[in-house]
Amino acid sequence: MTVTLTIAAKELRSYLLSPVAWVVATVFLGVTGLLFYNLVNWYSLQSFQMMQLPGAGSELNVNRLVFEPVFHNVAVTLLLLVPIVTMRLLAEERRSGTLQLLFTSPVRLGEVVLGKYLAVVLLLAGILLLTLYMPLLVWSYGTLEWGPIGSAYLGLVLLMAAFAACGLFASSVTESQIVAAVLTFGLLLGFWMLGWAGQGGGGVGAVLEQLSVISHLDGFLRGVVETRDVVYYLSVCAFGLFLTHRVLESSRWK
Repeated sequence: MTVTLTIAAKELRSYLLSPVAWVVATVFLGVTGLLFYNLVNWYSLQSFQMMQLPGAGSELNVNRLVFEPVFHNVAVTLLLLVPIVTMRLLAEERRSGTLQLLFTSPVRLGEVVLGKYLAVVLLLAGILLLTLYMPLLVWSYGTLEWGPIGSAYLGLVLLMAAFAACGLFASSVTESQIVAAVLTFGLLLGFWMLGWAGQGGGGVGAVLEQLSVISHLDGFLRGVVETRDVVYYLSVCAFGLFLTHRVLESSRWK
């Protein structure tokens, strides 16, 4: 565990010393902030109009009308940004030749995989937590249900961790960062679109919907935390890390 944390700290430091993390954080906060601003303006306008009708104001719910759409769009933004963050994790090691040094070092491959994965998850979680200003701002001016907010952040962290595991795997199979980013985006988009394919109904449709990364997020956004959704995201994380380890293990003997 000490070796894993050391690798994670080194990888996280390299992220923070490069412009990539700062550019990604700026774009992410800019996009989510603009979406939040537009939805709050729309909610304010609806509230003003509903106040003209006796008793109608109780139908407005800031969690459902503002934060559910905001967090859903955060998930879409992560779909685009995670490939950029994860593309260099192992592809750069292959390109520079330092991957061979890792194979001959006393460090185990599992520790390398976990260390790099932990670093990117911490980075993405830190960027995500910067959006806490949104619920805090609304709460300072009105009422807010914190239960659904907390479950939404939990769901987004799990979604982000699953995305990062897919990105780490994609980065392990190539030495080109661009190829790794495109492959990651393709994998994530494929998992995302399974939910659309499952809307046709039937047994196959139900299976496809259960395999979709976005369908398991809906419950978290509504404030419902179900074991099956948590297990799904953790399973995707574990499977991605397993595949990454197998790819590196096979590369060691080539």
